[in-house]
Amino acid sequence: MQRYNSPKMRKHLLAGLVVGFFTFLIALLLSLGSEVLIKTVNNRIMALGLLLIIILLGIFFDIIGTAVTAAQIAPFNAKAAKKVSGAPQAVRLTQNAGQVANFCNDVVGDISGTLSGAVGAGIVASLASTFPALDLVLAGAVMTSLIAALTVGGKAIGKNLAVEHANQIIFQVAKVMAYIEALTGRQLFASKR
Repeated sequence: MQRYNSPKMRKHLLAGLVVGFFTFLIALLLSLGSEVLIKTVNNRIMALGLLLIIILLGIFFDIIGTAVTAAQIAPFNAKAAKKVSGAPQAVRLTQNAGQVANFCNDVVGDISGTLSGAVGAGIVASLASTFPALDLVLAGAVMTSLIAALTVGGKAIGKNLAVEHANQIIFQVAKVMAYIEALTGRQLFASKR
């Protein structure tokens, strides 16, 4: 039985706290940004568009998080040996599959879920102010159900695609990573030794 005060347990606890802290900051910034955008624009069509973008981002990152756990490293090692652009990044992604999946599925997924709920509530409140006869409870329930259906349905489709085309998806993500790393001069995921 592993002791709770072991160095490995402390490392996991610290990693969880760091992820939680950065999730809080990212969620706060995105939430404030979306609230300001909705209040500034005050256009329901724009708010619905923002809601759809948030849901699609959650689905997109869920696909990446699922694909990285299903990807095979051997083809990426072969491409890296041939100096193919993006291959070293694909190797790092698959070597760090747990961290990548945690970020994509949990951090981004939870933030997009929270933000989509907040934006949906804002849309319902806006509709209620325009249409006083609107049943707020029913409208809120319909909006929540719509958001849940789009999110869960989209992620179900995305997970199937991610498992079937894991290596192709991760290689495309790795190419984008290679481009970003070339621009910034910083490595996004450190190689595991």
